[in-house]
Amino acid sequence: MKWTLFLSVAAALLLGGCTQETQNSLSRSLQNWTGTNGVLDVYAGDKLVHRFIKIDKLSTAFGSNDGALRPYRYGYGIDDVNFNWKQDPGEKKVYFEFSDYSTSYIFYERNTK
Repeated sequence: MKWTLFLSVAAALLLGGCTQETQNSLSRSLQNWTGTNGVLDVYAGDKLVHRFIKIDKLSTAFGSNDGALRPYRYGYGIDDVNFNWKQDPGEKKVYFEFSDYSTSYIFYERNTK
């Protein structure tokens, strides 16, 4: 009981001394380890045109040579072809990426058998 209380107080003090950026980084690291089961819906106007489910995380691309942020995000998710929120036979995990710019686009691996 005493150790649990001690560890809880120590963890609170350590996190309290961290900057907000460090706390966010720790949170993302924990989330990357546990997974988030995210969903990405893609719309053309008001019409749903694509859905990815069971996304663990979205990542921001970095340049290989200069280490600078790239203007797109990427991830892996199940290509939910029939928009029913579950993985059916033939729906597989695919790679996708989308722009941070105002030009709407999404790049993804085609879900074919």
